[in-house]
Amino acid sequence: MGQPENVVLCGASAYERKYYLNEEFEALPDSIKDELKIMCVLFTEDVGGILTLRFTEEGSLEFVVDADEGDLLYDEIGSALKIKDIQWTRQDLLESLELFYKVFFLGQGIDMEVEE
Repeated sequence: MGQPENVVLCGASAYERKYYLNEEFEALPDSIKDELKIMCVLFTEDVGGILTLRFTEEGSLEFVVDADEGDLLYDEIGSALKIKDIQWTRQDLLESLELFYKVFFLGQGIDMEVEE
């Protein structure tokens, strides 16, 4: 049985004022789960819409944003800028999550490069 195409890590909705963490990721340390929750909730509070973080088939973490068609408060430009900001300021966290997913969900080995 193969892995699904995209696996949702977590998400938040400005409309329902809810946060979701995929139960398959309950093994993550509480500090990381807390960071994800804060990051997602603040994102939706700031720009609106629904933010979903999901892993692609290859194990890359992607940000998916949806908004209701009639949502006049949703800030599409702010959304793109906020994602770039998160990808920059939270780069270590996001890369660690990708590595975790690739090793524990996709069964990939870790390529360790030793620098001399």
